[in-house]
Amino acid sequence: MRFMVMVKATADSEAGALPSTEMLEEMSRYNEQLVKAGVLLAADGLHPSSKGARVRFEGGERTVLDGPFTETKELVAGFWIMEVGSWDEIVEWVKRCPNPMPEQTGEIEIRQIFEVEDFGDLATPEVRAIADGVGELRRPDPA
Repeated sequence: MRFMVMVKATADSEAGALPSTEMLEEMSRYNEQLVKAGVLLAADGLHPSSKGARVRFEGGERTVLDGPFTETKELVAGFWIMEVGSWDEIVEWVKRCPNPMPEQTGEIEIRQIFEVEDFGDLATPEVRAIADGVGELRRPDPA
C-alpha cells in the first residue's frame, strides 16, 4: 500500500521561513530510518505558494492562477511517499516524525494512493500496461 504523507503549511512556511539546522538534522535522521526500513519512495519540501501556481480547468478552458494562495490550512509544505503493509503501519511511521513546524501546531495528512487494481474492470489492458510502465519508473534499481 502506498501513501502520500503531507505536511500542512503554516504562516511561517508560507512566509518562506526555512527550518532550523536542528530540524533539518532531525528530519534527515527520520528519513534515514524510512530508507533503512525500505518504506520511503520519495520525500521533499515545497517552496511557499507565492512561488507556485494553479491551473483551473473549466470545460475546455485553462486559466493559470499565480500564488500566493490565502487558505494556508489547505496548502502543503512538504510530503513523503511511502509504501507500507497497512494503514496502522503508516500511522505509526507518521507518529514517529519530528514535528515539522515546532514553533506552531503542526499537522500531517495521510492519504492512500490508488493502485491500478483499485479501478477493477475500468482499467483496460492498455491502461494497465501504461500503469505498469510508470510503476517501473518509480521502482528503485536493485543494482
